[in-house]
Amino acid sequence: MAKQRFRDVKQGKQTYPPKKKSTPKDKPSYASASSKLKAFLTDSFMLLMPIMYIVFYLVMGGREGFAAHKALGWAYILIPLVIVQTLFMYKTGQTPGYRAYNLKVIDAYSKKKPSLFIILFRNLAAVLSLFTFGWIIMFFRKDSKTLHDLLSATIVVTADEPKR
Repeated sequence: MAKQRFRDVKQGKQTYPPKKKSTPKDKPSYASASSKLKAFLTDSFMLLMPIMYIVFYLVMGGREGFAAHKALGWAYILIPLVIVQTLFMYKTGQTPGYRAYNLKVIDAYSKKKPSLFIILFRNLAAVLSLFTFGWIIMFFRKDSKTLHDLLSATIVVTADEPKR
């Protein structure tokens, strides 16, 4: 590196110490809490509602049957939901809601698509996060990570624009 002259630094032609150029790989563009919330609501209507309808009316025989066996009913709802979300995320790193809002799940360390086990663990931890209000954490963190993101070492980032 060439020696810096005091006059150039003082006049702003050069900076001291020299700025380190950051690359896009160093700092991913974290998804905002609002876009993650919108993606969650979209997934709720696209994935959760059909499963709930099937469980309520076809499996449990109506609202009365579901009310009589709530724990079993919620197990019938949450297990298929976790499986479906895991399959979507393993295939593309996105659920339908994440795709609609251009979000993607990546591993925090390798910055690549997580393994099947990590995605399954993340989705199971998301159920825990839902019941323990671990999703509220994202409103207080700069990177908008939730409890299940912290436990599974994943990041939700803004995906690259699709090629057209």
